[in-house]
Amino acid sequence: QVQLVESGGGLVQAGGSLRLSCAATGVSNSYIMGWYRQAPGKEREFVGGIAGTGAATFYAESVKGRFTISREDAKNTLFLQMNSLKPEDTAVYYCNARRGIDGFANPGFGYWGQGTQVTVSS
Repeated sequence: QVQLVESGGGLVQAGGSLRLSCAATGVSNSYIMGWYRQAPGKEREFVGGIAGTGAATFYAESVKGRFTISREDAKNTLFLQMNSLKPEDTAVYYCNARRGIDGFANPGFGYWGQGTQVTVSS
């Protein structure tokens, strides 16, 4: 059974940093993992993803150069380092695990954590 538990969210001022973690259990080594976010009144959107052993990473244009996704397989943990945060980054951030064949684009696939709130004040 797949279980994903996010942590690390909080309130931060614009320009600050946060590091999100996702503790994963039951996730197949063949799965790809990613972070998505959902702001109030908006659809869930892709933030960043990592495939294989971590050599391949993908980012939404809005976070490129500011966010870094990584994974530590020994601890079955996924991370999202968020720097230079902006108020528009405010959202609930979700960890996701899915089959590689599903890709990252469609938020409708895979397993989800409960989410962690990130609030960036101006």
